[in-house]
Amino acid sequence: MPVYADPTDGLAVPVPLLRTWTAGLLGTVGTPADIAADVADVLVASDRRGIASHGTARLPNYIALVEAGVLDPAARPVRDGGRTALVRFDARNGWGHHASRVAVDWAIEAVADVGAATAVVHNSNHYGIAGWYAMRAAERGLIGISLSNTSPLVAPTRARTAMIGTNPIAIAAPAGRHGSFSLDMATSTVPRGRIEVAARRGEALPVGWAIDADGRPALTPEAALAGALHPLGGEEGTAGYKGYGLGLAVDMLTGVLGGAAFGPNVIGLFSTEAPSDLGQTFIVIDPVAIDEPGAFQARLEGYLDQLVAAPLAPGAPGPVLVPGAPEAAAESRSDDHGVVIDAVHAAGLRKLGERLGLPFPDPTTA
Repeated sequence: MPVYADPTDGLAVPVPLLRTWTAGLLGTVGTPADIAADVADVLVASDRRGIASHGTARLPNYIALVEAGVLDPAARPVRDGGRTALVRFDARNGWGHHASRVAVDWAIEAVADVGAATAVVHNSNHYGIAGWYAMRAAERGLIGISLSNTSPLVAPTRARTAMIGTNPIAIAAPAGRHGSFSLDMATSTVPRGRIEVAARRGEALPVGWAIDADGRPALTPEAALAGALHPLGGEEGTAGYKGYGLGLAVDMLTGVLGGAAFGPNVIGLFSTEAPSDLGQTFIVIDPVAIDEPGAFQARLEGYLDQLVAAPLAPGAPGPVLVPGAPEAAAESRSDDHGVVIDAVHAAGLRKLGERLGLPFPDPTTA
């Protein structure tokens, strides 16, 4: 749930400008306009919500995959199995963002008839922030669940070698005056992208985030990137086995269930050696199938009212937070004042834009 502070050397870019440029850049490598719009929406949503690790900073990685021929920028997903309430889509090694948008939209439409629907995707690629897909359901008054496996970056409890992914879980639901409940979390202590952000910003790491190549605590981003992440909870003594179990469960419900790659069999993060073949799963639930319209939302709103009014522990910096509230606040700031990206991020986008013939726009003249 944390949203990372804006960098002091940041560049503020208006949201429409960043979205339009991102979609245009994807078009230069053969991505059809509608698919490029999906990818841009997800990436810019991440930047808007203050999740710098999963936004447009990833563009150089994605473009490298396309240019290496291991991601098909024009591929469209096809349904290749299933029944009324459970189907599978083959992403055909295309953009994970687009295939996942198609899959979750199928589930959103299906719940009108079946109440709860699940869409599984295989032969996919990185899909950005898990929460975007869950929130897409919540915006329609539904409960959304989004899961993805990733390349092996996390050392299982007691191991010193990365064997499973950061395997995110996102759950979102409408919550009345609170907007939405929106949990979006990795099953590692932090996502790898957070380590990369720390490296860009010259930050040190706390004990419990990662281990180095020898299995010792990693205190610098460089040591962590050469080693492995801890599962959520950190070491065994602080219940890291719970995060390990959650990550493994996500892999079971995505890669194993969908017939995609899983665990140590997934290609390395953004590797240009071969396709990723990631698995993603989307579950959508319509509360109206079992209750009166608005009843679920009213109960959740009341529950969250109780939580935010809870007596505070000494030294608490503020009231209890609803999952997703800090990100929603960051989103509002971004929409009003522009997305703030750090200097290294901005330089990477400028370099990429120059190389592909679509210069990154100067926001001060927009």
